[in-house]
Amino acid sequence: MVDLRPIRLTEVERDAVRRLTEFPLLDAIFGRRSRRFPMGGEIPAGPLAFRSRHEPEPLSDLERALVLTTVAGVTGWHYGITHHPGYAPAFPNYSGSAAGRTFPSAAGFHTAEFFFTDESGTYFLPTRDAEPGPDDQDVETRLNAVLGRVRKLSDERIWLPREQPYFEGHNTWIGNHPGSLLVIPVADVAQQTLANLAFFAQNGYAVYDDVNQRPIPGLAAFADRVDVDDPLPLSFVEQYSLAEATAELMTSAYNGHLLLQAMGLGGWTFDGIDRPSILGASGRPDVPGLGFHVQADDSWALPNPTGLPGVFEAYCRPHYPDMTAAVEAYTERKFGPGGPFNPGTPGPWLDTPGVRGAAAPHDARFKELLSLQATYVDETFGKFPGTVPTVWIMNYLQAQHIDLDFYDTLFKPGNYLDTHRDHRSTWHG
Repeated sequence: MVDLRPIRLTEVERDAVRRLTEFPLLDAIFGRRSRRFPMGGEIPAGPLAFRSRHEPEPLSDLERALVLTTVAGVTGWHYGITHHPGYAPAFPNYSGSAAGRTFPSAAGFHTAEFFFTDESGTYFLPTRDAEPGPDDQDVETRLNAVLGRVRKLSDERIWLPREQPYFEGHNTWIGNHPGSLLVIPVADVAQQTLANLAFFAQNGYAVYDDVNQRPIPGLAAFADRVDVDDPLPLSFVEQYSLAEATAELMTSAYNGHLLLQAMGLGGWTFDGIDRPSILGASGRPDVPGLGFHVQADDSWALPNPTGLPGVFEAYCRPHYPDMTAAVEAYTERKFGPGGPFNPGTPGPWLDTPGVRGAAAPHDARFKELLSLQATYVDETFGKFPGTVPTVWIMNYLQAQHIDLDFYDTLFKPGNYLDTHRDHRSTWHG
């Protein structure tokens, strides 16, 4: 298997990219629609029954690269959390990544990564710890920087049976359609939860087990660091983490959805593909999805995917021997080489080493506090986090070539943009 080849823009493509840069943002926002009907599509019954007379048409290499870079690209150095009086004179140590991406992340945690699939195969695109390139890099260089991080996992498109429960009923005709690009944002909620345990502990808060209505044993020893008499509910912290992680997934896909309007591509963001089946918990050997490792327990409502070994591993067992090791790994991501609080990591400030080196440290006792709480959750609930999924998909972005015949036949005029009308001449000469 080979990874994606670099982009070399033709003159037609350079002109198309130039036009793309001139497309008004407000036109993308107010022209945004879910335009689901693709080349090669068919709605078999109902008032909008229609069959395309065209064959499915995959995105070009450039079209795919632009979508991926808009969804998951790196945009520069993260500025960090500028000031907190409780930390001063130290620099707040919230961030998980030194870089910023095309979408926001709570406190710069950046726990989401990306998978995608099309007719050429299935891929992993890791950008959460990518180092930004120069500010003046051209489009071709920026695209190739993202493509250079792509790792091919399979020569095949992910396959799911076109039926429930693998697709919601209204997506059985179109989800993961031949010719489409399906982008799959995935969040490491285990790492997000560790980041929040650190965030709250750094600000004087611990957690208690509100599910079983008991404090975490041993927490009283850390009364000098956190308020052990008024801790936060564990379920609140874990729901908070899930919500923050979901925001990364949703906004990254929304960026891509806006781009589709500017490029004249069809597609939409949606959540109607079964998440466990995509990750690898379908229960059927012939429907492996992404092949994630899956934890199972009779007391859980659903199986719990934790990661793809060697590719995307959540900060929990079995990818780490225990939660103490996961805490060490999380600290290394923040303070180790390339991390946001390592003085050797480049950055945007005039005195970047001074700023990064001023971050409040995770000393040995602070890590003991994190490990105590995380280990309790893991041992009590059999997984980490305890009350929400370890790995989470909320939504997908699907991009495809729109079949204008469908809209011209069944809709009033004005139901697609000029960019859709002109897409073929603009992007394909």
